[in-house]
Amino acid sequence: MAEETGRTSQSAEAGGDPPQRPTLNVMSLNIAHGRKLARHQVLLSRATIEENLADIAAVVRREEVDVVALQEADGPSFWSGNFNHVARVGHLGDLEYHFRGGHLAIRARNSHLTYGTALLSRWPLSATKSHAFAPSPPTPKKGFVVATVTVPEFGCDVDIVSVHLDFLSFRQRTRQIQELINVVSARGNPLIILGDMNCGWGRQRSSLRQLADNLGLHTHHPTEKIATFPAHRPRRRIDWIFVSSEFEIMEYRSLPDQVSDHLGIFAKVALAKPE
Repeated sequence: MAEETGRTSQSAEAGGDPPQRPTLNVMSLNIAHGRKLARHQVLLSRATIEENLADIAAVVRREEVDVVALQEADGPSFWSGNFNHVARVGHLGDLEYHFRGGHLAIRARNSHLTYGTALLSRWPLSATKSHAFAPSPPTPKKGFVVATVTVPEFGCDVDIVSVHLDFLSFRQRTRQIQELINVVSARGNPLIILGDMNCGWGRQRSSLRQLADNLGLHTHHPTEKIATFPAHRPRRRIDWIFVSSEFEIMEYRSLPDQVSDHLGIFAKVALAKPE
């Protein structure tokens, strides 16, 4: 299992006067190996994939995002241009710090492939961990990364997770959620979980309810249809942002940009008001 921490070559602060109530802008996007809406990334030139990632970074800058969670994020891989997609989006998106987990990695003599989940941040990432879920045939391995971010405006440490769950099996998702719960519950910090959950709020025993109930999380109107997939005609809400009780969601929306086969999801988060 590969994992990688780094810094991009530049950083920038969000402009404008600070709001009266400090907020954190977070975003999640399955970047689909940089292929945008193409059938497969192996059919695209490196230049086209670079342009696609630049479009993603432009969205990050426009929304003044502080922390981004990515899924299907490639390290150097033969099928997507042989370069680090996470570092590229971070560099172009003015987010200096990044951490990538290679939940699936294949190394052959002349061709390498690695991808997984990642975090990009305006501030340093500490206590980083990459976790690959147990194998879930016939689907490729999934997993999550988690890191601690000290948010200056909040004056506290926050654990932030980027996760990708199995798309085929409710049973596998339930098991994967339990693996996630086991890891993050031991860390003890306020928590934000973002990712491609491949499922909706749905039935009473859904994977997302399991996640929320066990970790004391909430999200924005879980039964509201904030569809994120497929990007060209969104019908399903499968990309989510959850926060722990220390936080309040001030704004929550899908993003209109077709920079992947998923739409991005954005939230503005504040510390919860004392009761």
